[in-house]
Amino acid sequence: MSDQTKATPSSNPTVVDDPYKRLEITRNPNGSLTRNPNRFPNTSATPDPDPTVPVLSKDVTINQTTHTWARVFLPRQKPLDTNKFPLIVYYHAGGFIHCSAASTIFHVFCSNMALELQAIVVSVDYRLAPEHRLPAAYDDAIEALLWIKTTQEEWLTQYANFSTCFVMGSSSGANIAYHAGIRVAEEADGLRPWKIRGLILHQPFFGGSVKVESELRLVNDPVLPPGVGDLMWELALPIGVDRDHEYCNPTTTKGTNLMEKLAAVGWKVLVTGCDGDPLIDRQVELVKSMEEKGVKVVSHFRMGDHHGVDFMQPDKANALFLVLKDFIASATSVTINANVE
Repeated sequence: MSDQTKATPSSNPTVVDDPYKRLEITRNPNGSLTRNPNRFPNTSATPDPDPTVPVLSKDVTINQTTHTWARVFLPRQKPLDTNKFPLIVYYHAGGFIHCSAASTIFHVFCSNMALELQAIVVSVDYRLAPEHRLPAAYDDAIEALLWIKTTQEEWLTQYANFSTCFVMGSSSGANIAYHAGIRVAEEADGLRPWKIRGLILHQPFFGGSVKVESELRLVNDPVLPPGVGDLMWELALPIGVDRDHEYCNPTTTKGTNLMEKLAAVGWKVLVTGCDGDPLIDRQVELVKSMEEKGVKVVSHFRMGDHHGVDFMQPDKANALFLVLKDFIASATSVTINANVE
């Protein structure tokens, strides 16, 4: 793994770095960003049937006008009992402003996830803020779900089990998965013949106008200090709204009312996190709010670690894959033959 993808502590732990410098971005007069192109290296897809590659991948266009696309990951070894794999639709992290489905950290993460869970992973590339503020990413996420319903992409039509589908995201991608899930839950029948079984919110990125205890405790966090999160929200939210907008804070009255849509459709929801993440208290509160609204939610919060640990340090992702394996099995009442030991 390249040094750019590893978490490195601040040189001065008593001072929160300039978030623009931390994110390696410059804000242009027209509101767009200039990003350091070397911060997050890319990896090309591997569609050719090379016998040394355990997971194949290829890029497919979703919308030529908005330049959205997806990278599809297909395990080489087919299931023993069926030719069909569970389907995971995945939205990458990056604070709404960074990265793509081609970023090496997410290519590796999705490839490993496809291999260990024996699932097809569709990693969606969505438009970034501030050039395209929310809800643009939510719109792209929903369009990707509808595209899957109608696509003739052979890896999906031949090998995906459309009755065993999950919508997943990491960090800001989990925020996208959550809001896309809520919006599409109202018209879940319109997605047939494929069926969503649940949402997987991996270290979801949410916020609020008032800092919570974990954000104050970890104000000098080396990975996601609150000042960096504040800037991400400033760049991503619609102009003129505050941090208690439902896009950012799902536990406000309006936000919790939206949860009723998830309860009504009956999907299971998994929320994961760790107590070394400044967002942990918000994730715990999200679970409590869902429980109060009758959502079938389960959580898995582990000690230590940091925000983004599972894709920044791939050797630590196996613990997450075990959790996902159990969740998928419980949501579908079937056994997934994962390779995780």
